Amino acid sequence: MEAVETSCVIAGGGPAGMMLGLILARAGIDVVVLEKHKDFFRDFRGDTIHPSTISVLGELGLREQFLGLPHNSIRTLDAVINGSRLHPIDFGKLEPPDDFLVLAPQWDFLNFLAAEGAGFPTFHLLMETEAIDVIDDGGVIRGVVVHGPDGEREVRAPLTVAADGRDSRIRTAAGLRPRRFGVGIDVLWFRVPKPEVVPPSTLAYIDHGAMVITIDRGDYYQAGMIIPKGGFDELKTGGIEAFRTQLVAAAPVLESVADAVAGWDDVKLLSVQINRLERWYRSGLLAIGDAAHAMSPAFGVGVNYAVQDAVAAANALAEPLRSGSVDLRVLDAIQERRLPPVRRMQNLQLAAHERIAKPGGLAFLPNPMPRALHLAIGAATPVIQKLTARMIGRGFLPESVAPELREPARVGV
Repeated sequence: MEAVETSCVIAGGGPAGMMLGLILARAGIDVVVLEKHKDFFRDFRGDTIHPSTISVLGELGLREQFLGLPHNSIRTLDAVINGSRLHPIDFGKLEPPDDFLVLAPQWDFLNFLAAEGAGFPTFHLLMETEAIDVIDDGGVIRGVVVHGPDGEREVRAPLTVAADGRDSRIRTAAGLRPRRFGVGIDVLWFRVPKPEVVPPSTLAYIDHGAMVITIDRGDYYQAGMIIPKGGFDELKTGGIEAFRTQLVAAAPVLESVADAVAGWDDVKLLSVQINRLERWYRSGLLAIGDAAHAMSPAFGVGVNYAVQDAVAAANALAEPLRSGSVDLRVLDAIQERRLPPVRRMQNLQLAAHERIAKPGGLAFLPNPMPRALHLAIGAATPVIQKLTARMIGRGFLPESVAPELREPARVGV
């Protein structure tokens, strides 16, 4: 079997894998990134680029180039609960200049990282190439077996990184098993045009019957409806018209555009799950991103946490990879750094899901809302905004690219 030699092989070309590959390649480290699809075009993926990720791009000198791509920048996100509009999120409360959220198709973000990586001779992106097994040499992972357009071959490296998503094939092949947490909800994703009268940026519309998410994608909304876990088949028995009725009841602003969901082929089920590895590594292998911890869509932080994993991993791995070997203590230190913020966010997501899954969900406000309650919420809003902006926009432990990795290495000098 033909073999390729590299310093680090990364299974998975998502946000974690692409960001890690790019930073390592800029540091002069030979890296191979494997992406099983022929392109990055997949709809209904995480499209939120958080302020902490924009900061990372800035540290790499890529901020302005990225912001030159088509995108929507937003500073505030509202929630409408039982007809009352609240203003719980204001990223403008963060320190400038990265005091906003970017909404952009994930494929644009990944294509941007791929194009930047292509400028470095140590960056090798293999499309339509899937890592299907690990090369286990007496308990040490020496690389992966891949299947691509030319058949099977080996990619050998001192370090293999599993960044191939929440159903990671490499994680399974390496014998790492995640702890799974029960989640009582699923999400139905679909597209609808924007209504003629566009409301302020609104994350969710909530009533006692449903919760509807609206993500601004320029000329349309990527929308989602929260349903009970496993309830999609029962919902379909009521017909698409009943679905649209439920949609409009929760989000009346979508009444004029709900007919765009013409049938069930327009609706995609996301089975929500939360899991994480108790141990993210073994000799010669590290898991990051969804392969280490699947996040739910709650708060939209999955891409952000994947990128933060990649930055922390790059900071720790660059020097050991230059020497040709990575000690288990280095891998353990990466997990010890990233596990606490992941655990805190997943605990928040689980608490939110428990609330959503209850009858009435998050529709805790009376309709109409008494004036005293309205005034109390208004008084508390600035404090809430500051907390949510930091928790969602930057995360519990935002990562910063190590100063020595911010400038591209002069390869061959």
